Amino acid sequence: MAEVGIIMGSTSDLPVMQDAADILKEFGISYEIDIVSAHRTPEKMFDYAKNAHKRGIKVIIAGAGGAAHLPGMTASLTPLPVIGVPVKSANSIDGWDSILSILQMPNGIPVATVALNAAKNAGILAAKIIGSSNAEVQGKMEAYMESLKAKVLEGAEKVKTQG
Repeated sequence: MAEVGIIMGSTSDLPVMQDAADILKEFGISYEIDIVSAHRTPEKMFDYAKNAHKRGIKVIIAGAGGAAHLPGMTASLTPLPVIGVPVKSANSIDGWDSILSILQMPNGIPVATVALNAAKNAGILAAKIIGSSNAEVQGKMEAYMESLKAKVLEGAEKVKTQG
């Protein structure tokens, strides 16, 4: 049973959203992935958002470009946390349209928002949410964070020794 739902508006979003799936796999967190367009398949979006928690999903990661209504509309229909990934699409205004559409939600309908095309960060945030009640995932997150620290310290030492 999947713990994280990854949804996106179209197949063109998959190259970006795959990063969320890859990091969840690294943490051993089960996920499902689907195309759910807020504009072209609104009934599917409504059904997905309303029923995800009933299927065991704990967090939804929703990626969308352009008008980017998918994360916010999903958040308006689900009791689950939603992480929005703004995707820079072919018809995008440098991604700002997507960023602002996801970021500027009205009070009462929050969407956690990551940087443009930052699906990996969305996956990491979902892992942290799952890890808040799962000691195994939390331990993996601590190890992951230590590995990031080690890379920085290694780089700093290399800079010092090589000038």
